[in-house]
Amino acid sequence: MTKKKLMAVLLAGVFATGGLFASQASADTYTIQPEDTLYKISKQFQTSVEEIKELNNLNSNTIFVGDTLKIGGHDEKVYTISPGDTLFHIALAHDATVDQLQKWNNIDSDLIYAGDAITVSGSQQEYAKSEVKSATGGTQAKTSTSSVPDTGRTMTVEATAYTAYCEGCSGTTANGTDLRANPNLKVIAVDPRIIPLGTKVWVEGYGEAIAADTGGAIKGNKIDVFIPDLDNAYEWGRRSVTIKILD
Repeated sequence: MTKKKLMAVLLAGVFATGGLFASQASADTYTIQPEDTLYKISKQFQTSVEEIKELNNLNSNTIFVGDTLKIGGHDEKVYTISPGDTLFHIALAHDATVDQLQKWNNIDSDLIYAGDAITVSGSQQEYAKSEVKSATGGTQAKTSTSSVPDTGRTMTVEATAYTAYCEGCSGTTANGTDLRANPNLKVIAVDPRIIPLGTKVWVEGYGEAIAADTGGAIKGNKIDVFIPDLDNAYEWGRRSVTIKILD
């Protein structure tokens, strides 16, 4: 990864500091659906593959449709809005989506005010259940990784995954973002001739991200999604995904 000047448009408001406090939520269960993986389930419930395996005494990543998994509760956190913040930048900094922030806080617009407190994490059970209904012809899925935006130029690309600690990696993206210091950012590496750096992109199975990096093997219709955990990056593997250019 090549270090370049940090793009102000990406980081404006992302690293603003606000007050955080946490309260423990209770555990829940989830019934495994066709095409589920531990990685996909961990992202739906904002947990990790390791935590799910430990909670369910699993020795491998193999799971079976119809089985029930225990899903541990997670801390609900509240963030104090700082001047210059937007819902998009707050969502990006806290590994969420604007839709989730609006649902968790019962707001129906993008208007927020400095000094107000906003919930930046919440139960993913409702999102996961919505996805199950969608698979059977019911309510449209609303998980952070599978909700398809209504607008945007659509492309099909080959997607691989990388971490900030791969061999030869500096942890700093092509536009200067420090992924080691900010592991919750959703970032993809792109061919800037196809997708300009700084572009906001929705990626199937990953969610909304910023095109902030490049790579020697990322040429043409290929992307590399940043995943902080090495095991989860390996589990992502190489796949064909649909993306939408959002701006």
